[in-house]
Amino acid sequence: MEAMARASLRLPQNVEGDLFVDSTCIDCDTCRQLAPEVFARADDAGMSYVHRQPAAGEERTRALMALVACPTASIGTVAKADTAEAARRFPMDVGGGVSFCGFTSKDSFGAWSWLVRRPEGNVLVDSPRAAGVLLDRIEAMGGVRWLFLTHADDVADHAVLRRRFGCERVMHADDLSAGTADVERVVEGLEPVALDKDLLVIPVPGHTAGSAALLYRERDLFTGDHLWGTEDGTGLEASRSVCWHSWPEQVRSVERLLGYRFERVLPGHGPVFKASSPAAAHEALEAFLALARGPAGRAVGG
Repeated sequence: MEAMARASLRLPQNVEGDLFVDSTCIDCDTCRQLAPEVFARADDAGMSYVHRQPAAGEERTRALMALVACPTASIGTVAKADTAEAARRFPMDVGGGVSFCGFTSKDSFGAWSWLVRRPEGNVLVDSPRAAGVLLDRIEAMGGVRWLFLTHADDVADHAVLRRRFGCERVMHADDLSAGTADVERVVEGLEPVALDKDLLVIPVPGHTAGSAALLYRERDLFTGDHLWGTEDGTGLEASRSVCWHSWPEQVRSVERLLGYRFERVLPGHGPVFKASSPAAAHEALEAFLALARGPAGRAVGG
């Protein structure tokens, strides 16, 4: 970590005790997803805070994992804490050969990065913070064959990852910039592109002009900032208020997802969505679309 949370900036919403969040929090939601028993959102401040001090054992470890993962080093402890075990928990297995990388980056506003472990070569979806302990763990798990960048917002340390693993970076042409102009594979247009027999790139413009999703084994859909789960886990959401390119185009992109089979949505921001079947996932898509097609559209957070 390049910085440390400062007790002098401790938010007043924190309960008394060792663990705290300071006022540098950017409300990325990472800590609340990792340790919801400990962290909550202060709506008046638009930041996370410690609403209950963690118990010893696994709950404490999960809270320290949130500390390690925080992109702005906004979580701290009064007494010096040993975070080595928490750091080694990443990449964290979430089932189906997929792991959450933790170590989110401020450059990507705390976006989540996912590691897909495959015998034919691992895939990293979006870029985590290039922390040495994380990169060593990824290398021990087989390295990275492809680095799939869902959109321009979440590229973070992609160049460092390319140098470390020699991975092929994949990105849509409409989101290329000076910093990503040298990616090895450029996707164009709206047609899906197969990276391998079990990996399909699906362009989903809307949030940005070149947003793209990655479908793995007709089961997991990695969506970047295109689509994510509701807080209660029963549905799907997207945000008109943080749609940087075109909301109508984003809605059309969601409609096209009805042509694909998947059960789980793993986003860059927001909760993971898991359906009982592809049919149930389609029902959630239809429910979202019924709201998004309305005159106000579906807005999350404003």
